[in-house]
Amino acid sequence: MADETQQDESKLIAERRRKLDALREQGNAFPNDFHRNAIADELQQTFADHDDETLREENVEVAVVGRMMVKRVMGKASFIKLQDRSGQIQVRLERDRLPEGLYQDFKKWDVGDIVGASGSLFRTQTGELTVMAESIRLLTKSLRSLPEKFHGLADQETRYRQRYVDLIVNEESRAVFRTRSAIVAYIRAFLDAQDYLEVETPMMQTTQGGAIARPFTTHHNALDMSLFLRIAPELNLKRLIVGGFERVYEINRNFRNEGVSTQHNPEFTMLELYRAYADYEDLIDMVEALMHGMADAVLGGTIVNYQGEEFDFGQPFPRVTVEDVIRQFNPDIDMSKIRDRDYLLGICKNLGIPVKDSYGPGKLQIEIFERTGEDSLRKPTFVTQYPTEVSPLSRCNDEDPFVTDRFEFFIAGREIANGFSELNDPEEQAERFRAQAANRDAGDAEAMAFDHDYIRALEYGMPPTAGIGVGIDRLVMLLTDSPSIRDVLLFPHMRPEVFD
Repeated sequence: MADETQQDESKLIAERRRKLDALREQGNAFPNDFHRNAIADELQQTFADHDDETLREENVEVAVVGRMMVKRVMGKASFIKLQDRSGQIQVRLERDRLPEGLYQDFKKWDVGDIVGASGSLFRTQTGELTVMAESIRLLTKSLRSLPEKFHGLADQETRYRQRYVDLIVNEESRAVFRTRSAIVAYIRAFLDAQDYLEVETPMMQTTQGGAIARPFTTHHNALDMSLFLRIAPELNLKRLIVGGFERVYEINRNFRNEGVSTQHNPEFTMLELYRAYADYEDLIDMVEALMHGMADAVLGGTIVNYQGEEFDFGQPFPRVTVEDVIRQFNPDIDMSKIRDRDYLLGICKNLGIPVKDSYGPGKLQIEIFERTGEDSLRKPTFVTQYPTEVSPLSRCNDEDPFVTDRFEFFIAGREIANGFSELNDPEEQAERFRAQAANRDAGDAEAMAFDHDYIRALEYGMPPTAGIGVGIDRLVMLLTDSPSIRDVLLFPHMRPEVFD
């Protein structure tokens, strides 16, 4: 069946190529001198209250352009629908209104061709706003046919590989990426209004750092040096805090050499920001305000529906600690031993969690938290007081140095944001880098390297600071009710396609 389908497609392409050859013989087959003066949605809105009589009296002349999505030929008259960036507009073609021979040429055109049409507006008997064409022009010949109207582009892998086709035929996909753009625009406006400075930092770095993750490596030939694609811009952004930019942010691409799943793509987008003279609780408040305002601005209300669950973004979000979550979802655990390594090892063994000899009680806590509690955090929730052992860049809590002044924000069992009061003690940061470097030497490919220049920057003095990273892709998934991260990436990572 696949071979038959491929043969049929090849025949259609060959037929369309013959049509293109004929166009080439007539002159320029790909003209670029048609100028439109209106788009579909603006016409629909501007003339929404105009009936046919009013339109004909006003004699509104327009020039529209778009991809021909529908073609209905009915003898001496035909209807087509052109799709532009805003929507669709109908065009009526009558043989006797068009220049000699043009109607016959039009009948040879195909759905998928890109067409320009000029004429006046009217309404059909069914009330549809329509352009009565006085002229029409083929601008781009489509050599491949679009998916069938009633079946669409249903295969998920094809949708991801051929996003251009997906965007042509699926309004839902176009809506997702318009929403994504609106989310990013809202974030920028929100931060700009609070005097944050948007900056750009290098994507290729000489030192692996800023987060615990396995990097991608590359090589600079001219300098004969290895480089890392950044896993986070954190250390460079904090260098800017040292330099006196007290509020900075970057909406950036990060790269982590990890598996692909419904929540993970090796290349992803983050908002990362840093604010001097603030602590992690200030950023919790900021994130809550950002989420409330964003939902209302992007969705038109504070109720967010995601995969059958309803979340109210108009209410304050609960705040709990890591140990609170472990207690909640492990009622038999002895909380008096929650920091006892041997006791936690036994819990991990009972849960089937693999551990390494290097894991201390803080790391074991996080393993238990991630296995038993993380997925169950359905409502928007701030989880605070992460162990220092797993937070190498976070400031220790003054009253309890086992934990840091750090939080993660969860919705629907997924981490959306990670923030903390920054460690600005250069000597303590150096000690933590040494511990990370020791882990690297012991075989931990995700551990950070020792960044000597960052320590030097801290030695000049970094003011008390708080920072946060927000996963843009997961945020878009949430606000567009998309089950997979691939649904919100225009070009998700996939294995190379094999061409004959």
